[in-house]
Amino acid sequence: MTSQPLAAGWGKPDLDLSGADWQSSSRGAGDVQIAFVEGFIAMRNSERPESPSLIFAPDEWRKFVLGARGGEFDLT
Repeated sequence: MTSQPLAAGWGKPDLDLSGADWQSSSRGAGDVQIAFVEGFIAMRNSERPESPSLIFAPDEWRKFVLGARGGEFDLT
């Protein structure tokens, strides 16, 4: 983890993602990539990798994945 302060009041560390091993879905579909960095999960738009990444703690990631599987974020 870098020695920089937590990101703008969100309580997330300012992670150095420059060397992150970004992974796409197992099907190769979609625009989302994730990386596991220093105990956190980073998520970004693969079509715009320079845009900000979302950072999740493990418990937040679990809740996000369960919500997505349950259709909580379905926009159709």
